[in-house]
Amino acid sequence: MTRSAAKSKAAKKAAQAGFVLDQQKNRLICEGDWTIDGVASLEKLLRRVHWPSTQRWVLDARGISRMDTVGAWLLYRIVMKIPGGESLLQQSELPSWQRSLLDLVIENASQGMKPPVEQKLNAFGRLGLSTVRMADEMLDMLRFIGETSFHLGILMLKPWRIRFRQIFRTIQMAGVNALLIVGLISFLMGVVIAYQGGMTLERFGANFLVVELVSLTMLREMSPLLAAIIVAGRTGSAYTAEIGTMQVTDEIDALRMLGITPIEMLVIPKVTALLIALPLLTVYADITGIFGGMVVARWQLDVGFYDFISRLPQAVSISPKSFWVGLIKAPVFAMIIAIIGCYRGFKVDGSSESVGRETTASVVASIFFVILIDAVFSILFTRIDW
Repeated sequence: MTRSAAKSKAAKKAAQAGFVLDQQKNRLICEGDWTIDGVASLEKLLRRVHWPSTQRWVLDARGISRMDTVGAWLLYRIVMKIPGGESLLQQSELPSWQRSLLDLVIENASQGMKPPVEQKLNAFGRLGLSTVRMADEMLDMLRFIGETSFHLGILMLKPWRIRFRQIFRTIQMAGVNALLIVGLISFLMGVVIAYQGGMTLERFGANFLVVELVSLTMLREMSPLLAAIIVAGRTGSAYTAEIGTMQVTDEIDALRMLGITPIEMLVIPKVTALLIALPLLTVYADITGIFGGMVVARWQLDVGFYDFISRLPQAVSISPKSFWVGLIKAPVFAMIIAIIGCYRGFKVDGSSESVGRETTASVVASIFFVILIDAVFSILFTRIDW
């Protein structure tokens, strides 16, 4: 070890705050650097000390080299553990700078300073606060949508800046990799609709109407809704977690420092990919859902595959726009899921706990708005006779 290193080590050791209870002379001896850096090791020492019960003690603070309010507060705590500690502080001969800090600490302690208590609100107050927060959240989301639309317009004018590789990668993640789960759930939903509705139709001798039941239900409502809910839970949450993790690791700030707009690099490819993938998943869900209905119709209702397929055009002709109704919903659902997923990712405040919280909020909000918009579409299409 060099001489300079030995000196610095010795100085650091000397700077650490400490105290000794001299029970023979009834003296409390304090020494070292009683600052926020020097008192870090005293908390463990405080828990190991056996405090005496005698009343006659003297405070010797001549060995204290420096002191701040943190050190003064800790010294006050130590002295107050000794019986008659307050009078001990008053009678001790201390330098003026130590005395002023201790007097400040004693004054605050005598006033019983406590941390502020959060004011409790009644039911109406909590409702109002929640309403204000929700309004702020909606305004912030509208700002995010406007900013995204602005950058999307720029890319439409400058298509050479579009990141096609990211778009194709996201299509594979959101669309191709979701085929299995979307197909399975849609198939099972077709089975459920055909079985539950078909058994009722069979009582009235109208087994063949199961074709209309399955096809119209899947094409108009269930296929776009199921595909959107699955994508919201699978892909929307992934969007939030990805952007949120980048927030935690300061990658978003690094992109801005490099002159790269995060929305252009992270949001636009995700929105574009989902606008392409979700309508295709909806068509795929239509096919698998109707196939599930066909299987139940064949084995439970004596409606063969050929009969089912032959009647399908006639069934769809009852509401000829049913296919387009479901297909119109899909891009709207895709936009909702992508915007909410990316928006919640940018709301992460820098902790891993926040990533999980915002991911959960993303899935819940996406599913809620998907169902809400689906209800609006149902009313709208009924009014215009679609």
